[in-house]
Amino acid sequence: MTNYGKIASYDATKGTGTITPEKGGDALMFAKADLKQSDKEPRVDQRFGYETKTVDGGKRQAVNLQMSQPGNDQSRGH
Repeated sequence: MTNYGKIASYDATKGTGTITPEKGGDALMFAKADLKQSDKEPRVDQRFGYETKTVDGGKRQAVNLQMSQPGNDQSRGH
């Protein structure tokens, strides 16, 4: 299931950042390797679709991040 959120922070030197879920909850960590468009750096407030996985210690992490295209969001209006 695809979730949506906005980039809260991104550190290009570390290649890691956080995304804040639109439906609420704590920000999730992600790595640049988890971006589908890994040639582009994410910017704060950009909207992305993502999936989650559970990593060490039961923490959730955002994976398979893909930039959300305007007008291409199937989650709205449902």
